[in-house]
Amino acid sequence: MSEQLRESGGAVPDQHSDGRETGAPVVELRDLAAVVGGRRVWSDVNLTVRAGEFVAVLGPNGAGKSTLLKAVLGLVPTAAGTASVLGTRPGRRNTRIGYLPQRRAFDPATRVRGVDIVRLGWDGDRWGVPLPAWVPGSRSRAAAQRVDEVVELVGASAYARRPIGQCSGGEQQRLLIAQALVRRPALLVLDEPLDSLDVTNQAAVSRLIRDVSHSENVAVLLVAHDVNPLMSYLDQVIYLARGGAVMGPPEQVITADTLSMLYGTPIDVLTDRTGRLVVVGQPDAPAEHRAPGSRA
Repeated sequence: MSEQLRESGGAVPDQHSDGRETGAPVVELRDLAAVVGGRRVWSDVNLTVRAGEFVAVLGPNGAGKSTLLKAVLGLVPTAAGTASVLGTRPGRRNTRIGYLPQRRAFDPATRVRGVDIVRLGWDGDRWGVPLPAWVPGSRSRAAAQRVDEVVELVGASAYARRPIGQCSGGEQQRLLIAQALVRRPALLVLDEPLDSLDVTNQAAVSRLIRDVSHSENVAVLLVAHDVNPLMSYLDQVIYLARGGAVMGPPEQVITADTLSMLYGTPIDVLTDRTGRLVVVGQPDAPAEHRAPGSRA
């Protein structure tokens, strides 16, 4: 298997480093706390994410959801507790992480093809022009094969060669997820991937992420503001609010009592005719630590 991965140009995972082969946690946070701008955003955060798990970070604007992702990536120092990501401290193995930041729609006039956007995830951090596929030792053929694989995986083959600006919001998001997957990451970190999508595309992208997580054995940590489109697809949730956090299976965390305690105001959790949980009545007031124009 290692030889096949080397020939294809893919990263050969360390059998004792990313948790996929050993069964160890991919992300493990214990009693973690973060301070932004001199204010404590959250504290006593405990989180465990294993290979193949789809975990959502939920909560209102200003609760520190994106701050938690940045702590996992080693971009924000923590004030207390311990953190292990892919078997070491955050930031040391970010090449094994696929990251999709908060979404910005492409201008309709953007002519770069979707498949080229995906290819940037393979070698967009390198200088120079890729060698043609026919040159001995070229990685271009391996790159093209891997790009085709992930484009098909996310169901984007029909429009991947269309200019990205001509793709719909849902199509663009699938291509960006493919970009994050192209290097075979052990951990996929997605910041508000459902933002600005309509309800149908929110459900479709949520299902896609769940399927990729399970089929590729990739741990997924996803930030979302609204739990409703995700509820049917999650393995675990961590809910941040008012400086605290609760983690567990959705049916244990997404309850009226738990959410009312976190928000400090009555929250209802209803069951629709299909048995799906629906959260209603959640407030959306920003937390005090937010700077003007910033997002949690």
